[in-house]
Parts: sequence; C-alpha cells; structure tokens
Amino acid sequence: MSVEQATIEDLGRELGERIAQTPEYERFEEARDAVQRNDEVQEKIDEFEQLRAEFMQARQTGQATQSGLKTVQDAQEELHAMPDMKEFLDAQDALDETLEAVNEAISDPLAVDFGGEAGGCCQD
Repeated sequence: MSVEQATIEDLGRELGERIAQTPEYERFEEARDAVQRNDEVQEKIDEFEQLRAEFMQARQTGQATQSGLKTVQDAQEELHAMPDMKEFLDAQDALDETLEAVNEAISDPLAVDFGGEAGGCCQD
C-alpha cells in the first residue's frame, strides 16, 4: 500500500494489525486469556474489587480507616502475586512500553503527544 493511495485510516488499521502481531501483544493476549480462565484468580479479583468498593464507600462517608486501607492493599498484593496475574501485569507493562514507543514515533514529527494530548486544546 503506497502512502499516496492509503488514507490515514488505512495506515492506522495497518498499524493496529502490526501491533497485534508483536510478541508483546501476543504475550498480553495469552496472559489475559489465562487470567480469564483461572477461577482462583477471578475469585481473588472479585474479592479485591469488593474490598476496594467497600473502602471507597467508607472514604466517601468519612469512615475509612488505616486498617481498611491495609486490608485493600494486602488483597491487591495477594492478587498481584498470583502467577497468572503476575504474568498478565508483566505482559501489560511490556505492551505499554511498546505502545509508548509507537506514540513517541507518531508524536515526534507532529510536535504533539499523539496519545496524550492530540485531542486536547490549548495546553501549556
């Protein structure tokens, strides 16, 4: 596909397809699938989300405690220490780094942070 004949949208689709073929994206997809299939991880996610929601509610009503915060933090640490979840988080970090490099490559000739501020207005 030549640049003259390709639309910006075509180039964007091609970029998306190429990103989907990177080892980082493939690793992320595999790790996400493993997390979704792992019942133990799913239960721990549900438990963490419930504890976090309860803590946020307590915070809004002024009843949050350090003990409650510690409970949420401990649950998050337990979740993140599970092998499938740890692999997912590591894969997500690697994909984020790749996408940041793509963002920088797109942003450099535009003199704008394509991923962060391209849609914004009048930022100093």
